[in-house]
Amino acid sequence: MNRLNTAIFISDGVEVLDFAGPFEVFSRTRLVPGVESRRSDASAPFNVFTVARLADTVRATGGLRVLPHFDFAGAPPIDLLVIPGGFGTRQLLEDLDVREWIQNAANKARLTTSVCTGALLLAKAGLLSGETCHDSLGAHALLASLDSTIFVERHLRVVHDGIVTSAGVAAGIDMALSVVESIHGKAVSDETAKYIEFPRHS
Repeated sequence: MNRLNTAIFISDGVEVLDFAGPFEVFSRTRLVPGVESRRSDASAPFNVFTVARLADTVRATGGLRVLPHFDFAGAPPIDLLVIPGGFGTRQLLEDLDVREWIQNAANKARLTTSVCTGALLLAKAGLLSGETCHDSLGAHALLASLDSTIFVERHLRVVHDGIVTSAGVAAGIDMALSVVESIHGKAVSDETAKYIEFPRHS
């Protein structure tokens, strides 16, 4: 099976569930249903890993320490890119290295997604121009100010408009399940949600 390399960008101040929720969904998805299929990667359609600027410990919201799988230079080719949000996002808006990495990764990826204020980084990288998107409730004005061509959708948890964006925190799980559905169908997505015991939002 051709597994999709699924990269989740993390940095200091990243919201834990913003990255851990999608990581759980993509890493536990199986094309063969049931608990037994999760004991191996034989039917796993996603190869999930974290990427940070450096291969050093990242301090997430709440003090959780995370060791990324790869740094920017060592990351394998990326098919599916996930940009989570958190308190550290705004500090990265003027970070040229991060912006260029996101631009390059997104341009090569099959699909780019964001959770919460991760959309701010996509906007700053020029990737949301002319699109409809979503982000954290507290960042709508900032997102719109970064690019006047962006339409901020305030009423949906997940927005598919080329790039897939979502509201914050637990909405990242909905985002990931919606991506699973768009690639592998509703049955696989629903079974994944059932396995992780997460009620899907319509």
